[in-house]
Amino acid sequence: MGDVSRTGRRAFLRGRLALAAGLLAIASIPGQARAQQEATPAAQPEKGWIALFNGKDLEGWTPKIRGYPAGENYGDTFRVEDGVLKVKYDKYDKFGNRFGHLFYKTPYSHYRLRVQYRFTGDQCPGGPGWAFRNSGVMIHGQSPESMRQDQDFPVSIEVQLLGGNGREVRHTANVCTPGTNIVMNGKLVIRHCTDSSSKTYHGDQWVTVELEVHGSGIIRHYIDDKVVIEYEQPQLDISDADGKRLIKDGKKLIDGGTISLQSESHPVEFRRVELLPLKE
Repeated sequence: MGDVSRTGRRAFLRGRLALAAGLLAIASIPGQARAQQEATPAAQPEKGWIALFNGKDLEGWTPKIRGYPAGENYGDTFRVEDGVLKVKYDKYDKFGNRFGHLFYKTPYSHYRLRVQYRFTGDQCPGGPGWAFRNSGVMIHGQSPESMRQDQDFPVSIEVQLLGGNGREVRHTANVCTPGTNIVMNGKLVIRHCTDSSSKTYHGDQWVTVELEVHGSGIIRHYIDDKVVIEYEQPQLDISDADGKRLIKDGKKLIDGGTISLQSESHPVEFRRVELLPLKE
């Protein structure tokens, strides 16, 4: 019995030493290399899904930044590094209300959209306080070419993405309505933003949001396969100048439009932007 016990202890110690060596090896990886590993692009989408972001460049995407014409990517705001689509401000002196959006070339109506994102680093100097760890995915939007040059946000439905500040509750996958309104529980909602029921995601962790969009019908936001908010009848807001401008023949309901990723002054990364078309 004594010999067996000593053998067991030796095996245990060898295991502990191997674990310690592994942890030491991880700790010895330079910070930049670790960041690159963390930013490794996600795997290719499942059958039927379309990768809107190809992991290589911005092919198929058009930037529109406030104060500049569609197609001009001021300060290289939207870029691809290490296979990840990044929103960065290292070439800005200050933010200067240069709200930006990166539009995908094809408008959609009925689909599921999966986006994986994370916030990183510090907010650009001059960015508004409410934009701390704040970005979004805009759906049912107008085209970048139809926006006024000094327009802050496209008329659209915004899936608001928020990161935690380490202290307070900050839900993500909320809904905001620039130039639009929605219906919830049978009532028209005219407030700008409505919180979801999601938990708060602090730090620089990757978060996956999935949307289920049925034209001018039901729209659902999912996190971890759970519905965190649901609404319907997205429509143009007649009291908003930009929204009113898009109303044609009295039709306010929005049954489709552009998809865009937002730039609101805090660095954010997207490594997965995938779409599954649904039958109408």
